[in-house]
Amino acid sequence: MPERKSPDELLDRILAADRRYARDAYIFVSEALGYTVQRAGRVGHVSGPELCEGMAEFALGQFGRLARAVLDSWGIRSSEDIGAIVFNMVEVGLLHKTDEDRREDFVDALDFDEAFDRGFELHLTRSDDDASDPEG
Repeated sequence: MPERKSPDELLDRILAADRRYARDAYIFVSEALGYTVQRAGRVGHVSGPELCEGMAEFALGQFGRLARAVLDSWGIRSSEDIGAIVFNMVEVGLLHKTDEDRREDFVDALDFDEAFDRGFELHLTRSDDDASDPEG
């Protein structure tokens, strides 16, 4: 019987084969999956789009306005990146998938601009006091 690998060893195997994403990206996606399953109120499987939506909510809760910058620093720039991370974890046995799950489920599953930027747009207005001050 082959020796069972620890999650850290399996993650090391992923990182050796695919250097696109930081270790923290895998840890975060795993935590976001747990959050999403709990949020869905059911045990087991969530779809790719459900995971992407839950991941965005989890990221905003964890990092606020810095969520996109943090994800970007780990290599996560699109929902396709989330799918690649998930399927890398499936390939080594850290996650499981159903027969219906496909990488394509993650294509355009989340608009990062909408999820992380639009909610934080700043709208600057000039107050009446500023208008009368020639210096201001």
